[in-house]
Amino acid sequence: MPPIIDTQKCKGAAACAEVCPVNVIDIVKGKAVVARPDDCIECRACEAACPNNAISFP
Repeated sequence: MPPIIDTQKCKGAAACAEVCPVNVIDIVKGKAVVARPDDCIECRACEAACPNNAISFP
């Protein structure tokens, strides 16, 4: 399952997009977006990197 991004908490820091080994997340209009959910390998690196705790996994 791909990550869930809480857009209320996301400040667009882009740390999640930078650490993702398979390029799942893009920053669009200052917010993180799961652009390629089928590519997610559930490594949870994005969740750990987010300084705003805006990313979780179901």
